[in-house]
Amino acid sequence: METMHIRRLSYGPDAIAQDQEGKTVFVNGGVPGDTAEVAITDVEKRYSKGHIVNIVQPSAARVEAPCPFVDVCGGCPWGHIVYPIQRAQKRTQVIDSLVRIAHMNEDRAGALVQPCLTPSDSWGYRNKVELGYRVENGKVTIGMHARGNNKLIKVDTCPLMAKEAAKFVKSVTGALSYASHGDPLNLYRIGIRTSERTHSVEVALWGSPSSFPRARVGKILSEAGPITSVVRVMTKGTAKARKIAGVERLAGDGYWSERLGDNTMYISAPSFFQVNTKGAETLIQTVLHYLKPRPNDVAMDLYCGVGTFTIPLAQKVSYVYAVEAYGPAVRDLRRNLKLHHVDNVDPQGGDTGREFPQEDADIIVVDPPRAGLTEDVVCQLSGQPARAIVYVSCDPTTLARDLAWFKEQGTFYAAQIQPIDLFPQSYHVESVCLLLRGQE
Repeated sequence: METMHIRRLSYGPDAIAQDQEGKTVFVNGGVPGDTAEVAITDVEKRYSKGHIVNIVQPSAARVEAPCPFVDVCGGCPWGHIVYPIQRAQKRTQVIDSLVRIAHMNEDRAGALVQPCLTPSDSWGYRNKVELGYRVENGKVTIGMHARGNNKLIKVDTCPLMAKEAAKFVKSVTGALSYASHGDPLNLYRIGIRTSERTHSVEVALWGSPSSFPRARVGKILSEAGPITSVVRVMTKGTAKARKIAGVERLAGDGYWSERLGDNTMYISAPSFFQVNTKGAETLIQTVLHYLKPRPNDVAMDLYCGVGTFTIPLAQKVSYVYAVEAYGPAVRDLRRNLKLHHVDNVDPQGGDTGREFPQEDADIIVVDPPRAGLTEDVVCQLSGQPARAIVYVSCDPTTLARDLAWFKEQGTFYAAQIQPIDLFPQSYHVESVCLLLRGQE
C-alpha cells in the first residue's frame, strides 16, 4: 500500500495517480485532488491498477454520493465527483482525443469544442436500468453488474433513475425472485424502461428460447406495479455474439413508449433508445440547429435506429433516406413512421456501407455505434454534394479517428463540436459534430 496524490481523471471509470517510481496507477474511486492510501491490485509493464483503502486528505471536488454502491457498481463511477468537474472533464476528453488521435493543434481543438451542455439533472435522469440474473446452487441472484468483475450487486433502488421509476427495481426483483421458484426461467438480463411522460413501464426478460412459464410470469410481473408491458426476448449464440431469436409479449402492450417533443415513439425491447430522454431532445435540437433543414432539402439519416432524428427531419424537409442495420429497430422505425403519418421517408434495412443511398443529399446526419464509422462510409459521405453533415458520436476516440479520415478525403472539415452530457456520474459523453464543405 502506498500514499498517492490523485492527479486527474482517465477516459474511463478510474482516476490517475503515480507511484513513487513515477509509474501510472489507475485508481478506482479516486477524485482529482485526493491524497489517499492505495492498494495495488494489478501490475502491468506500463501501468498498475489499485483502489483506495483510506483517504488521507479528500479533494475539494469530492462529494458524498447518494448511492452506497458507487465504488463497486458500474453505473455511476464518478458519483463521488462534484458535477461541474465532471462536465468540464468531458469537454477535456473530447479535446484530448482530437489532439492525440486526430493530431489536431491544441488551440484549434480547444476552439472547436464548445462547453458541455447539461440537459437533465445529474441524478434521476435514466429511463432504463438493466439487471443481471443468475442461478447458482439453486439460488437466484438479481442485481446490478459490479465494476470490473462478474459479480451481481443486490439493490433495492437506483438513484440514477427518476424517483417514481426507481421503485420498480425492488418490485420487479421481488416478483421475479418469486416467479423463479419451481420453473427455471433461463434468464441472463432484465431490462426495465420507464417514462414519466407517457407513464409507460416495460419489463423485458432476456434469455434462451427454452420452455418458459409465460402466463404465470406475465401475471406475476403485471401485479408487481403499474407495468404496461412485459416481454420476453429470446437470444441465441455466445455472450459476445448473441442474436435475437424472437420477442414475445407476456402481458400488456408489448412495447415501450416515450415522448420526444411533440412526437411519441414506440420502441421494442431489443431496440436502442437513449437512456436520457431530456438528453435525446437536446440531441435532436442540436442536430437540427446545425443542419438548418429547408423545405426542399433531401436528407439522409444513416444508422437511424427507431427514427429519433428521422421523424423530426422528415417534418422539415421534402424527403429522407434512412438506413439502419438492426432488424428490430427497422421494424420500430416503420411503425413510428406510420404512427406519425410520415410518408416522405425511404427506410432501408441493412449495413450502411452496402445500403448507402445512391441519391444526392443536401444534409446528412450519421449516428453510428460506439465503433464509429468505417473508412468506406467516410469515403461515400465525402463524395456527397451535401452542404453539411452532422456526426453524432458516443465515443470521443472514434470520433477523432473518423475526423482524421474526413480530413484525408479533403471534402468536409469539422466546424464545431458540441459535447452533451447524457450520462452524468459516468465518464461517457455524447458529441455532436458539424462538418461543412471545404478546408479548415
